[in-house]
Amino acid sequence: MRIHLTSVFVDDQEKALRFYTDVLGFEKKHDIPMGGEDRWLTVVSPEDPDGTELLLEPDKHPAVKPYTSALAEDGIPAASFAVDDVPAEFDRLRALGVRFTQEPLAMGPVTTAVLDDTCGNLIQVVQGG
Repeated sequence: MRIHLTSVFVDDQEKALRFYTDVLGFEKKHDIPMGGEDRWLTVVSPEDPDGTELLLEPDKHPAVKPYTSALAEDGIPAASFAVDDVPAEFDRLRALGVRFTQEPLAMGPVTTAVLDDTCGNLIQVVQGG
């Protein structure tokens, strides 16, 4: 068994697509209209285009906003993405205007940083472990 698909709830799919592709560097995999404004919109790592997909899921269900707001207020990331070098990724993304809620922090064999995806989520980047 392996993870095929996971998701983050986003407040604006088009804005999320721009952030996750233009800023974070993912590639769009699927973009299928689902009625109205909603789309089945996924991105993948360019390093593994047939790997795990991230669904940029609309946050329209009434339970979503209280849930995502509570996570963000408590500083809890909605997802974690592996990178080779957290400090270098921090510098790259900060130069692109990304806001971080946690600068690179070494914790034993792991280094993490946490960024705001501009769509309602905190995202952790992690190296090591």
